[in-house]
Amino acid sequence: MDRKKIIKQHYWKLAIVSIGIALVCCLLAYTLKHATEWFEVTALQWISQTQTWLFLLFPSVGITAIYFLRKWLFQNRKNKGLTEIFKTLDDRKDHLPLFKIPSHYINGFLTVVFGGSTGVEVSTVVATASIGNAVYEKHFAANMYKRELICAAVTAGVAVLFGSPFAGWLFAMEVVARKINKTLVLACTTAALTAGIFVYFFDSHPFFNYAIQDWYTAALPFFIVLSVFCGLLSTYFTLLVTRMKAFFGKITNNFIRVNLGALIVGGLIFYFPLLYGDSYHGLKEVVDTAMKGEELSFGILLFIALLKPLAASLTLGAGGDGGVFAPSIVAGALLGLGFALACNTYFGTDLVLFNFILAGAAATLSASIYAPFTALFLVCGLVSNGFELFLPILIVSFVSKYAAQWVLPYNAYTYDQFLEKRKVVG
Repeated sequence: MDRKKIIKQHYWKLAIVSIGIALVCCLLAYTLKHATEWFEVTALQWISQTQTWLFLLFPSVGITAIYFLRKWLFQNRKNKGLTEIFKTLDDRKDHLPLFKIPSHYINGFLTVVFGGSTGVEVSTVVATASIGNAVYEKHFAANMYKRELICAAVTAGVAVLFGSPFAGWLFAMEVVARKINKTLVLACTTAALTAGIFVYFFDSHPFFNYAIQDWYTAALPFFIVLSVFCGLLSTYFTLLVTRMKAFFGKITNNFIRVNLGALIVGGLIFYFPLLYGDSYHGLKEVVDTAMKGEELSFGILLFIALLKPLAASLTLGAGGDGGVFAPSIVAGALLGLGFALACNTYFGTDLVLFNFILAGAAATLSASIYAPFTALFLVCGLVSNGFELFLPILIVSFVSKYAAQWVLPYNAYTYDQFLEKRKVVG
């Protein structure tokens, strides 16, 4: 058999295996997303209507449960977020163990359901990557394609979480693979198409039930100013995460370490229930209020935009599972809304509030994960006609990223990665 036929056979096998991986990862992401959402909203409504003081304790319950699960079930092996994937890809002999699938799935669920102020996105990404790695280790026909199988898994997981196959494809390429070649394109495209079909039949409703009306070129300077603020917000978030993890890492008493951060988060949620869990529910309520033309305080919106990264950092420092996705989207959207309200109030502008909500979410996410194209397509996919804002969101995604890089060149997805980058430059 000549070499071309062998290569074609490998490509076909890679595509078929990628389809299988994508289907499994779609189911994982779908169940985690909707189970978390249902329990989170149910718990929030029950506490709000009965005993609001439970807000103070719920994060401690969730993070304490994670601590004991980690100690007894997962043998004290910690979850380190995206760093685990990067390490696996950089060292062919290093693998994501199978326990990472239930560990991230369960810990992400418990963190958010009990009010921990993060999201299940990073938990989903690492759990799905572990599925791709497990298939690679089983020596299937496509076993030479470790990076491809992991990226195919991540593509499907992110695609289902946000209902955007192309956003999943871009995230796998921009953030996880950090390179591009034929086999990566084949595996990720196959997974994205599979996830797209899954989303179409099972989860096709957009995040927001509103449509973009229009945008005006006169608003571009305001979009650019907002994107700089979003870059600063992302930098503030990064510094909080690194400092909080360093602070909590120095606490030797497990009880104090677990409960200190969780109780502070509970206190923040008690006064600002919008901070509960991933805060997507609260964001939707705020957007509904804004779209109805009801009065909102831009001061309070900006204050909560600063509190969300703090609550997320405390959750992660105390031992909760999660990452920067949900906090960046929520805080950025609130910052965008507050910014537009302030401009309309003090400068007599007529900025479209919903446009700036989306722009703020995209800009902050882009600066947090250093992936402007992922942020662009992900946020445009949150509404039915989001690509009407393609140009301004493209601009804010890049401006915010470079603003964050200028302020903090060593911006990071995790504390460990931050330290590694800092060590490299001395």
